[in-house]
Amino acid sequence: MSRVHDALRRAETTITPGAGAPAERSALARSSAPLPADELRGLLEKVQVIPFTPSPDASLLDATRPSEAPAEEFRSLRTRLNHLQSLQPIHSIVLTSASPAEGKSFTAANLAIAQSQLEGNMTLLADFDFRRPVVHTLFQVPRSPGITDYLQGKATLEEIIKKIEGTNLCIMPAGEAVLNPLELLNLAEVKHMLDRLPSVFNWVVLDTPPLLFAADANLLSTLCHGLVLVVRIGATTIDSVTRAMGSLCQNNILGIVVNGANKSELYSKYTYYHSYYYSKAD
Repeated sequence: MSRVHDALRRAETTITPGAGAPAERSALARSSAPLPADELRGLLEKVQVIPFTPSPDASLLDATRPSEAPAEEFRSLRTRLNHLQSLQPIHSIVLTSASPAEGKSFTAANLAIAQSQLEGNMTLLADFDFRRPVVHTLFQVPRSPGITDYLQGKATLEEIIKKIEGTNLCIMPAGEAVLNPLELLNLAEVKHMLDRLPSVFNWVVLDTPPLLFAADANLLSTLCHGLVLVVRIGATTIDSVTRAMGSLCQNNILGIVVNGANKSELYSKYTYYHSYYYSKAD
């Protein structure tokens, strides 16, 4: 299993404090302006509802086992991001890494699931990694129609969004393979879509390619409210992180998530607390 190490303190210090709402409040209450209810209902009533049937090896959070250590780590990350959102309007975030195989897709999917577990917190997980998409595999849904189909005029926005039954989570698969991912991302329709989605979803989480292997995440970060960088213990080097951060056109990094801790380290943090809590309850 992997650990999410919350490293968002630096982002907090750069935000001017305001009249923030509690971190775990309803999505509608946290937004800087009321979400248009008619548009929210109009879009979500048209999308396809699918059952939650994740891939057996996807390592996604299980709502029926909320006391597991990985769930606690993602709830901690969720709380910090929601606190930042109470200080300034942050609704769309890019999840990326310096290099491949550092856990960005794992982190993006589980953060989206954790956010969707809050009442009224409509969350969208969008697979913008057109080069090596995995969101459709994690949730065992067709890759197409998806984002690339929408950008090429082959599908509508309603057709590419899938809502997970009984949850506040929607997913948007990558779509059919394309030869020119970066050129497609430069279309005006991308900005239009990313500007529109936060009026429907309180959180839009984008899974994107690694920074050092493609310019996609760099471009998308200029169209979103913030970026979270995923690094992996024992794999990510300081040099690669420095080069990845230096490659960004916009300094909107919210923080860093550390992935890849030992399972024993994770559970040692929570075993005593939960065993004590449940023994007292019994």
